[in-house]
Amino acid sequence: MSASPTLAAASRYADWKAPDEDGRVLIWPEPVELVRQTFENQRALKSSDAPVQGIPLRELRAAARKWIGHGEIDQPLIATGHQAELYHPGVWVKHAMINSIARVTSGQAYQLGVDTDAPKHLHLRWPGGSLPISDDVNLSRAPWAGLVDGPTPAHVDEIEAEFRKASAEWGFESCVGEFLASLKRGALNEPNLPSAIINATHALDWRLGLKHHALTLSPVWMSPPFLTYAHDLLARADELAGAYNGALADYRAEQGIASPGRPMPDLPVSADLIESPFWLDDLSDGTRQRLSLKRTPAGWALRDFMFSATAPGEVAAEKLLAWLRLHNLRIAPRALTLTLYLRLFLADQFVHGIGGGRYDQVTDRIIHAFYGVNSPAFSVTTATLFFPAAAGQKRVSLRPLLQEGRRIRHGSFSREKRAMASAISNLPRRSADRSARFFEMHRWLAQQVSSPAMTAWQQQMDHALAEQLRQKAVFDRELFFAIQPEDRLRGIINRYDTAFAIA
Repeated sequence: MSASPTLAAASRYADWKAPDEDGRVLIWPEPVELVRQTFENQRALKSSDAPVQGIPLRELRAAARKWIGHGEIDQPLIATGHQAELYHPGVWVKHAMINSIARVTSGQAYQLGVDTDAPKHLHLRWPGGSLPISDDVNLSRAPWAGLVDGPTPAHVDEIEAEFRKASAEWGFESCVGEFLASLKRGALNEPNLPSAIINATHALDWRLGLKHHALTLSPVWMSPPFLTYAHDLLARADELAGAYNGALADYRAEQGIASPGRPMPDLPVSADLIESPFWLDDLSDGTRQRLSLKRTPAGWALRDFMFSATAPGEVAAEKLLAWLRLHNLRIAPRALTLTLYLRLFLADQFVHGIGGGRYDQVTDRIIHAFYGVNSPAFSVTTATLFFPAAAGQKRVSLRPLLQEGRRIRHGSFSREKRAMASAISNLPRRSADRSARFFEMHRWLAQQVSSPAMTAWQQQMDHALAEQLRQKAVFDRELFFAIQPEDRLRGIINRYDTAFAIA
């Protein structure tokens, strides 16, 4: 591929920042280069002979794509992924971008919902209010989101009533009503909350003209292609830990990060035990633990299952699947092994947000070190959409007021203070007169606290603080994207279509 994620990796990336202005989007790299990289990724990956448990990458990749229903080897697969949650517009715009890329490349777009991460961002918030999206008591304590039930119809009714009351004076019609209607229609049929959220979001996206596929990822973790990939990593656990920890060390050095836990901790390694970047989920009791392997004379072992680096890929996957089913267990990827699989085995172009893009600077290094291939290029996008009431408003800044308060309090520019300071400086050091004048100046400064100027400033400050508190909600870019009215969401979609030169 076009760039190697080795020591010169910093030049490959950008210092991504979310836009400050309402309605602005970030697309990296430039659309023309992004499309070129998509076809270059496709060309390189479908011809790669890099071995994965003895199977050429190109073959395992074709099987992984076919397993999710994408059987066309030559049709670009454009993907993005995120936890199944109530994400903000800066995350949602990834759906707009994968659609634009898919159209211009004649590909297919996929929204991949991660239902095996811990549940988070599952309260519907609006200015002045918030309600949990589900009435399941496990909403905030389940080890992974797939264990949380979707909302009951009665709970959706409660959310609708509260939201309708709050939005009555907004002056626009939010898309939340349509999202909740979809959620309610599926309330008795959806097995869990991630499926309910993904389906309701997909229904809204579809009506907005976004024609991507949407699927949850937990079934993929029991598929033969994924288990072949996982078996290969676990059979070479010491090599993987070396590549993983080395990639983190290089990234920290490059970014000037001193904390050993950022962006994530190293994998602990001892003489007989090694941690791997996967979860081991017990599906019987809904518990999980970090997957650790024990060194044996025959290789690495997970309990009584032996991993073999020389076992044929199909055989290795079949045996691992049988063992997992026997014990009702699941191996689920953590952050880096998740996006590594999606980028290397499924997508021709993977679209990240800013956070994911930063993490995948580490993934790029792991791909290069472990598989000996250059990593496929990825892309990054985000956007800023404030609450519509913020339009035309100027955000309150306390800095000028705080500076003015200090000036009044300390008499920084007053003639009186300058005269007193000058008189003090002309008196002999350590003299009684100098000390008396010094205390006299500070008594004068203390009186400024109750001066008319200070009283007027305090009134200004109180008003500014109240206004800042009021503005906090309307300038919150983290509100659920469906809070927006349809025309603003369509406007953002049009920005992506225009950027990719789609009529």
